[in-house]
Amino acid sequence: MREYLLTLCITAAVTYLLTGPVRKFAIVAGAMPEIRARDVHREPTPRLGGIAMFFGLCAGLLVADHLTNLNEVFAKSNEPRALLSGAALIWLIGVLDDKFEIDALIKLGGQMIAAGVMVMQGLTILWLPIPGVGNVALTQWQGTLLTVALVVITINAVNFVDGLDGLAAGMVCIAAAAFFLYAYRVWVSYGIEAAAPATLFAAILMGMCLGFLPHNMHPARIFMGDSGSMLIGLVLAAGAISITGQVDPDALALFTGSEKAAVHQTVPVYIPLLLPLTIIAVPAADLVLAIVRRTWRGQSPFAADRGHLHHRLLEIGHSHSRAVLIMYFWSALIGFGALAYSVNSASMWIVLGVVFLSAVGLVLLLLPRFTPRVPRWAQRFVPPRYRRRRPAPEAVTAARAEAADGERDGAGRDGEERSPVAAGVSGVNGATAIGARSRFPDRR
Repeated sequence: MREYLLTLCITAAVTYLLTGPVRKFAIVAGAMPEIRARDVHREPTPRLGGIAMFFGLCAGLLVADHLTNLNEVFAKSNEPRALLSGAALIWLIGVLDDKFEIDALIKLGGQMIAAGVMVMQGLTILWLPIPGVGNVALTQWQGTLLTVALVVITINAVNFVDGLDGLAAGMVCIAAAAFFLYAYRVWVSYGIEAAAPATLFAAILMGMCLGFLPHNMHPARIFMGDSGSMLIGLVLAAGAISITGQVDPDALALFTGSEKAAVHQTVPVYIPLLLPLTIIAVPAADLVLAIVRRTWRGQSPFAADRGHLHHRLLEIGHSHSRAVLIMYFWSALIGFGALAYSVNSASMWIVLGVVFLSAVGLVLLLLPRFTPRVPRWAQRFVPPRYRRRRPAPEAVTAARAEAADGERDGAGRDGEERSPVAAGVSGVNGATAIGARSRFPDRR
């Protein structure tokens, strides 16, 4: 575990330190596209953040190769080299798209080629555990097609959800954390060395996202662009393919029955990771809805619009930060709920907990204007928008003096009651409280 934490910290540090210089390079290179109709930000923001994330990936793999225990992953498996080859290709395509806006079909072809490069080097699905049937061995063509399909779908799912500051990096980091816990449990608890590459990929992916998030949180100083979103989508898909299609469920030795019984009993373990889309269910749902919506309108499935889930959250009244936090919440609920169910599928408390948290999430969705207030002792740990506002001392003194004057002069000097002033008159409340004169000088 210490070596994984060291790899994660090195990856995060390299990504964090390189993001600042990469931002300056993006500004000089002109990788600051004009604001489009579907964009949420209001100022041109540089892209190419994927450059820093790619070098963080390289640093993580380099450090892991020189560690005592993780060095065995490189000695016994070719999957890290396959990941690096596919990541380099998809990163190069993303950089070109961030700078020159290449065609969507060209990007799709590049994604398929990157997936094919990984398949050629051994990172592919060999068999599938199917409940009630057992292990189903796949032919070379079947494994290749299924692997390429999973990689392409996952890359585009992450790319589609990258629409708000910090959204894609945070959601993928949450998914990678749940994935790391599962893969580490399979490797350490059951002694299956085939799960070691997936554990390493998840740790590096968390480091890439954590190192980039401080620069990408709202208001973002730099965007990851397609070079970053496609990269982290490919790494997440590679880890899921590694542990799902190459780890024999019967090797877990949980049951002494037949292989069919073992697969049937370990369904809670394998269903969350059988497809990467189940662990990033929110981006996958956004991808499916986008394809259906655009096809129904007669548009291309790759045509951009403002109909994604995060855009809908903004339209119903949620702020930028709250929309991102709501998406984080649902990703964590699905990912860690599936992880808890895989550990103990017979516990009813897990199901009840997931149902309760789902109800809480629905309440948060239906209350976009609700601003919770935390206790005074915890205000220093939350953002300023959730703190109780204390009036300034001068304002309190002035209010008390005005109230005292009002009590003395309430009946007027002649003993007559003063007529109330109607709302909307200059000097009363709202936007008219600034007075009859405009606060802006007359420049004529």
